[in-house]
This record gives sequence, C-alpha cells and structure tokens, in this order.
Amino acid sequence: MSKSTKLWGGRFSEGISDVAHRFSSSIALDGKLWREDIRGSIAHARMLGERSIITKEEASAIIAGLEDVALEIESGAFQFNDSMEDVHLAIEQRLTEKIGAVGGKLHTGRSRNDQIATDERLYLKRAIPVLFNNASEVIRELLIKAEEYIDAIMPGYTHLQRAQPVLLAHHLLAYVEMFARDRERLAGVLSRVDRSPLGAAAFAGTSYPIDREMTAKEIGFGTTLGNSIDAVSDRDYLIELASTCSIIMMHLSRMAEELILWSTREFGFVTMSDAVTTGSSIMPQKKNPDMAELIRGKVGRVYGALINLLTTMKGLPLAYNRDMQEDKQPMFDAIETTGDSLEMMALILRETRFNISKMESAASGELMATEIADYLVRAKGVPFREAHHITGKIVSFAEDAGKDLDQLTLNDYRVFSEHFEQDIFEYLDPRRSLAEKRSAGSSNPDMVTEAIRKMESGIKPIITAIEYNCS
Repeated sequence: MSKSTKLWGGRFSEGISDVAHRFSSSIALDGKLWREDIRGSIAHARMLGERSIITKEEASAIIAGLEDVALEIESGAFQFNDSMEDVHLAIEQRLTEKIGAVGGKLHTGRSRNDQIATDERLYLKRAIPVLFNNASEVIRELLIKAEEYIDAIMPGYTHLQRAQPVLLAHHLLAYVEMFARDRERLAGVLSRVDRSPLGAAAFAGTSYPIDREMTAKEIGFGTTLGNSIDAVSDRDYLIELASTCSIIMMHLSRMAEELILWSTREFGFVTMSDAVTTGSSIMPQKKNPDMAELIRGKVGRVYGALINLLTTMKGLPLAYNRDMQEDKQPMFDAIETTGDSLEMMALILRETRFNISKMESAASGELMATEIADYLVRAKGVPFREAHHITGKIVSFAEDAGKDLDQLTLNDYRVFSEHFEQDIFEYLDPRRSLAEKRSAGSSNPDMVTEAIRKMESGIKPIITAIEYNCS
C-alpha cells in the first residue's frame, strides 16, 4: 500500500485498502447533498472571514471557488466518482485544486460530523415542504370528489361487513382528517429540524471564536442546537420523519386497499381510468389497479427505512460513530417513496369515477337494522338492550325468508314486538337515517357539507419549500 493521500491521512503511514475504500465510501448517496454541503460551506467561510479567523480575502476566494464548484457540478463538468470518499472531501479537494492551499482553510473550526448533520437538516428543510404539499394535493382531490358526490350514499363497514349507510363524502372526509394530521406531523418535524448543528465540530465544539448564530441565520435555520454532542450524535430528526412517512404510507395503503376492493366486480363501486390501470399479458378482459397496488406494496420500503434507522441508532454510544453513515439510504428512500406515493394517489383519485347506483343499492336492506332498534328506543321507549335483541331476531327471520328488512310486512314486525306500527317503514329509508344523525362529526348531510367547506379553507399550503442557489 502507498502512503495515505486522504485529507485526514497525516496520522497514517499507509493508504486504506481498496476493499476498505469501496466498503466505506458514501459518495454514491451523500453526493445528492452537494447543494446543501456547498451552501453550508459558503456560510462557514463567510463567518470565518467576518470573525477574522481567516482573512476576508481568503474567505472571498473560498466562496468564489465554492460557487464555481457548484456550477461545475450543476453542469456536469465535475462529477463524483467511486474514488472519492464522501461529498465533503470531494468538494474540498476540488476547491483546493481550483484555488490552491487556501481551500484547506475552509475546514477550520468544523468537522465532517457537524457538516453532514447540517447537510441532512438542510435537505429536510427542502424535502418536508414538498411532502406537505403532496399531502395537500391528496386532500384537495378528496374534497373535490366529496363535493362531486355530495348526495351519494354508500354502505359503511366494520369488520368489512356492511354496517350502516353513510354518505360517500363522509367516508372520503375521514381520509381528509387523516392526511390533515399527517400535515401537522410534517410541520412538527420541520420545526425540530430547523436547528443548526454547524459549529459543533467533531462533538466537543471548537476553540476558534466562531459565530454559530451567524451561520445558522445565513443558511436559513431558525436557531442552533444547544449541545455540541447532541448536535452531531443523534438522528432523531430522521427517525421522526421516517415515522411520519410511515404513518402517511399506512393511510395511503388503507385508501389504496379500499379502491382495489371497490374496483372489483364483486363490489363495483369505482371505475379507474386507463391512466392508472394496466392490463394482463394473457387475459384480455383484465383491468388491474396496479398503481394502487404499488402504493400498498411500497409501504414496506418506508417501514423498512424506519426500522433501519431505529436499529442503526439503538446501541450507539455518544458521540459520532461511523454506523451513522448508513442513515442516507433510508432517509432518501422514505422521502422519495412517500412523495411519489402521495403524487400517485392524487392522480388515482382524479382518474376514478364512483358508481353511485351500485353503492346506493348496497346501502339498504340489513343496513337499516340499527334504525329499527333506534325506532323502538326513540319512538316507543323500549330499553336499548331489549330493542337490540328484538331487532336481531327480526334480522334472522328476514335472512331465513330471503327478504330485505323493508320487504317484511307490518304483521311480520309485530310478531316480534307489539310496539311496531306503520311508521316503522319511514325509518327504513337510508336518507332519513342520515338526516336523523345529530352528533357532531356524523354523516348528517348538512354537517358533511359544512365539514367540506371548513376543510377546503384549510388546505392551502402553509409551508413554503426552501429554494437556494449555491452558484
């Protein structure tokens, strides 16, 4: 082996083996963070000059050199390759090639440990608002469908068994609530990401008179992290984001599962357009809901990212350990998969038509059993437990007779209770059932209409993605 040529190689008499280099190189992943790395480096260089740690002329040369490197990377004139160890050293080496030894002064008062934590947090400050707005698009499409089908009735389910009639709009609004909470979680993660670790150095801080508040402000952070060890040695911000992405994917998967079921001939509740379905290579009649199935399938990748991060961090002593290099792949995969899945679900909703007549025909019959019990309780004063028992007997009788509840005669009903009168049949109308709902948040048509109005006023994006140009 030859003498080490690494920027950190002064302590070493021999170079790292090729196998070790390939095994430890992270450039294939952290190369994606070059914009963030250069942005942080420019802020650091400017602060070094302002604090007279280096001269202002040296700081200006470094900043100009970094801007040139950014242009080279953007244009493809300078490309990362497998010979490079990581994004930080690759950029610093290129900078030194361009401006000479003064490029080596850029690393004064900092470490790759606080660099990478800064890069990741800056990346999340760009990525989280995109996810937030992707979720907003899903909410918007759900609200459009809810308004379009505001009068449509469908069977509500528990245990995947028909339970009670509800408005389709009310069902869709349940998902709106879920994704609204997901947006709140994303906003919460962003507030905790918005703290600068730059200046923590390796883990103990630095003896140079740096100004952490200055660099935090210039980069766009709201504040700084208070403890230098914590600043470089935790990845809870990635774990929290992966957890939030996992919850989003779980919500997407549940919706995808329902759309898949509803698109079958057995349900027939929805028809998806050709834009989001595929065919079979041997069965010409098939129209497969593949995009919804892929959303459902990709959940495992995001769950895996969360478990990956949790497992990586669970046994690490303070402070930085090289294990933490393994945080990039799950970070990128969770963000990209969740963003793509949200975008796809918005398109699926846009390209889906609900079959109103099929849904409404399924929202009658046995689904009115609860209304019969409520009739006995509200109109006739029968204790609920007794009313429930009577109604169960009626449902069993109707099933044996092969009839729906509205096909039974008044005499049939009176076999089970003398309380039944002709007005029982008024209670067997699904629309009356919905109109009778009085509790807040229920499927009452007026309440659903008002809920749509309120939700529409709250879907405007409240987070703006951070845009920056390093050149």
